[in-house]
Amino acid sequence: MASYITKRLPNAQTLKARTTTLKAWELPKQPSALAPDHIRTNVDMDPTPPEQQTWSLWTWMAYWATDMINLGTWETASSIIAVGLTWREAIPIMAVGTMCVAIPVVLNGAIGAHLHIPFSIIVRSGFGYYFAYFCIASRSILAMFWLGIQSYNGALAMTVMLSAIWPSYANIPDTIGEETQGISTQGMISYTLFWLIQLPLLLIHPTRLRWLFIVKLIVAPITAIATMAWCVHKAGSSGDLFNQTPSVSGSSYAFLWLSCMSSVTGTWATLAVNMPDFTRYARSGRGQYIQLPFLPIIFTVCGVIGVVTTSASIVIYNEGPLWNPLDICKHWLDEGHGGRAAAFFAALSWYIAQVGTNITANSISAANDLTVLFPRYVNIKRGCIIAAFVGGWVIVPWKILSSAETFLAFMGGYAVFLAPMAGIIAADYWIIKRRHLDIPALYNPHGRYRYWFGVNPHGLIAFVLAVAPNLPGLAHAINLKGTHVSAGVLNLYSFDWLYGFVVSIFIYTTLGMIWPLKASLVSETVWGLDVIEGRGSGSEGDEIGDEEKRGGAVENKMAGEGKGSEEMSNM
Repeated sequence: MASYITKRLPNAQTLKARTTTLKAWELPKQPSALAPDHIRTNVDMDPTPPEQQTWSLWTWMAYWATDMINLGTWETASSIIAVGLTWREAIPIMAVGTMCVAIPVVLNGAIGAHLHIPFSIIVRSGFGYYFAYFCIASRSILAMFWLGIQSYNGALAMTVMLSAIWPSYANIPDTIGEETQGISTQGMISYTLFWLIQLPLLLIHPTRLRWLFIVKLIVAPITAIATMAWCVHKAGSSGDLFNQTPSVSGSSYAFLWLSCMSSVTGTWATLAVNMPDFTRYARSGRGQYIQLPFLPIIFTVCGVIGVVTTSASIVIYNEGPLWNPLDICKHWLDEGHGGRAAAFFAALSWYIAQVGTNITANSISAANDLTVLFPRYVNIKRGCIIAAFVGGWVIVPWKILSSAETFLAFMGGYAVFLAPMAGIIAADYWIIKRRHLDIPALYNPHGRYRYWFGVNPHGLIAFVLAVAPNLPGLAHAINLKGTHVSAGVLNLYSFDWLYGFVVSIFIYTTLGMIWPLKASLVSETVWGLDVIEGRGSGSEGDEIGDEEKRGGAVENKMAGEGKGSEEMSNM
């Protein structure tokens, strides 16, 4: 083991160089399977080779079970009930809201499963080679912020685990000053330990994540159901929460319903955009369609478990609702050795759940984007490390969660920007391009997807028109006292994600119909090289021969690129 680690550590000369010059951090220039020789790239940006296409239908089910069974999903119903609705509204809101995001997840995920290329490459078709960098950077920054916030929530599980082993851990004096710094000494110890243990897990390659999925798929549901069963048994019933009635009515009720639905949808808006980062590893193009029914089912079930458990906790502890299951675990710490053991294993399960969510929803997404933004210096492994440091320490997540309500409102409102991205990517591939892309041209800044100075005018117009009407509502959400807007603006903002997604598709498709950019269209998929097995996925036009993929397709692509660049420059 020692020799294995030593071989992978940089020597003294390399360490000295890396502390004095940026050039020492450059990755060896790797030959790209598709990009021109003068373009800096790395192997992580290339199409996924057949030997790495390992994800099956069961992997997708395990993926979403690991992603959705976490503390955030458990507490989703609480936010709905807290604003004046009841469990009767919370359950359909969770189901409908998740179904709304499952549709773009499947539509955009199918692109990765079919072409086996990441989101950061696919997005160039709908936005243009250079405008795509705006989408990539936005997604990367958001992923790193949420990685830090989810890590802080996971540190709460670490606190319960350590308190279960050493009860005196709960009595550590606060020398940092939680009131001023947003975190106590105990909290900083827990957070540091969580981050250190999580770091090597973030470096697991996506093709090997299925084993983590299996572990979380076993421990997280068992813990959730066991906690609910214990609470209901202890309380003797599910509590009075199920007897509540809504505190709003009329139009206020309708827009509140839509607002909560949009919040549920916005929670997973990022994955609706960059799902190809995972589906590129699919063994078959059909397996990922299981996500459409599975997402709303697993999310709603987890939310229902949270509602039932919370309602029962009111009866047990005779206090306010305990929406966070770790709060219930803290009560178990006072139940003797058996209670402490239960608290430890339950907290361990939620720890695994938080780490799994960070890997699947944040770390890999940010790393994929960073490889495209900085291909000279960053591959997926380095990207995961950068995301861990930036998200874990640079943004100071405990400060955000303790004081920056306006910043959290902005982060929640980021769906205003993500929804049009998801809509444009889906409309471009399924409607305008009819599932046929020139894959090598996606890697060429002077290819057919350069459009107008690297910007697809259709994508720019659709994005601006879908985002602009919701900006006043976003400004009001960030600054409630300083921004005054009409009721109509607030009502529109209440379903910002749904509006942005639908409107962007309509505008982009309309522009494509009345003003077609013919140079960007191909009648058949241009593969460029044979990296995909079983690519047909039911598409008749994609069943082309190996010889054509290896040779003729490349020649046709190069000819098309020259024509495409010439036509676009005349726009």
